[in-house]
Amino acid sequence: MSIFTNIPKINYEGPESKNPFAFKFYDADKIVLGKPMKEHLPFAMAWWHNLCAAGTDMFGRDTADKAFGTEKGTMEHAKAKVDAGFEFMQKLGIEYFCFHDVDIVPESDDLKETNRRLDEITDYMLVKMKETGIKCLWGTANMFSNPRFLAGAGSTNSAEVYCFAAAQVKKALELTVKLGGKGYVFWGGREGYETLLNTDVKFEQENIARLMKMAVSYGRSIGFTGDFYIEPKPKEPMKHQYDFDAATAIGFLRQYGLDKDFKMNIEANHATLAGHTFQHELRISAINGMLGSIDANQGDWLLGWDTDEFPSDVYTATMCMYEVVKAGGLTGGFNFDAKNRRPSYTYEDMFHAFILGMDTYALGLINAAKLIDDGRIDAFIQEKYKSFQSDLGKKILSGNATLEELAAVAEKMGSVENPCSGRQEYLENIVNTVLFGR
Repeated sequence: MSIFTNIPKINYEGPESKNPFAFKFYDADKIVLGKPMKEHLPFAMAWWHNLCAAGTDMFGRDTADKAFGTEKGTMEHAKAKVDAGFEFMQKLGIEYFCFHDVDIVPESDDLKETNRRLDEITDYMLVKMKETGIKCLWGTANMFSNPRFLAGAGSTNSAEVYCFAAAQVKKALELTVKLGGKGYVFWGGREGYETLLNTDVKFEQENIARLMKMAVSYGRSIGFTGDFYIEPKPKEPMKHQYDFDAATAIGFLRQYGLDKDFKMNIEANHATLAGHTFQHELRISAINGMLGSIDANQGDWLLGWDTDEFPSDVYTATMCMYEVVKAGGLTGGFNFDAKNRRPSYTYEDMFHAFILGMDTYALGLINAAKLIDDGRIDAFIQEKYKSFQSDLGKKILSGNATLEELAAVAEKMGSVENPCSGRQEYLENIVNTVLFGR
């Protein structure tokens, strides 16, 4: 039975179209930089926001109907979400989904019953996947909503709670393998602290690493061949999260010998909360060989929390795709970890939001291709560092120079001219010209 009966299949009609239920820039089969747009942009639906989030905030209850004609908190409702999700993805041409364990079933007070429900619903999801060809991008475990995780999961002060965290990770990994997921994510959740007065940071970080090592060992033993991901976030729900940003998370992985199995799942909104640009977090991940997957959303610069808005900023999407293309693409995909605004509460609004997000990233890809083809930014960067192509520069880069040698060169010169100008304003004008001048 169709749930979105009044919504047509969303097709590409081009930027001149006034049809609200059509793509203006996302043309799945259009060739960009040698491959179809859909291969550059493997989009995924976030189960938790699209099928679960109903507009509740701390000042008011639900505004959107996500019951899909059933009673919430039942297995009938869980199956209705599966029906709604797959119909939604088919109509938009989305080929992947992402999930937490308790997104897809109501959690029981008994772990065995929760696991039974998870087995039942994933059997049903497999049927839908075979019917539609839609795939799982990644899975994860929600280890932050249940009160047992009030002090974290891997970072908890309770050995008993730690066991529950391990049990959830074990089951979520099994489900990810069952559904053919390409990745498994550790989002920090409540892995952090409110005050150092009651926190042993070293103990907590070591315990988090132990949980991740157990997950890698078990995942590989049951046939999981994909990437594990860390999703950096600096704050919220804890005042200070251990996976503050990409650089912090990468340092953690290397410290505990996890860097061969883990990559970054970078979220745009989390980057800005850390005081970085989205582009910065992508670049740091890429140059460390750890750019894995992306949560495509945006925050509100006027608000200091995780607003999870659908992406509409074309500049940000352009620079995101510039980084992704230059890095050779993703091992994961683009998950819309985004939710409709509270006043946008209809089924139609769900589609408008995804059309916005998919068009924004498609336009970002088109613009990134223009910047790469233009070549002036790459040429300028080569020029900026050309002094290191001199004999002196090459010796420095070889690692064979000594401090004494370089100091002697400096003393012989006596003084030095200013380095090549950074020409930031010139480069920003190139971006504007390439994006809007043709």
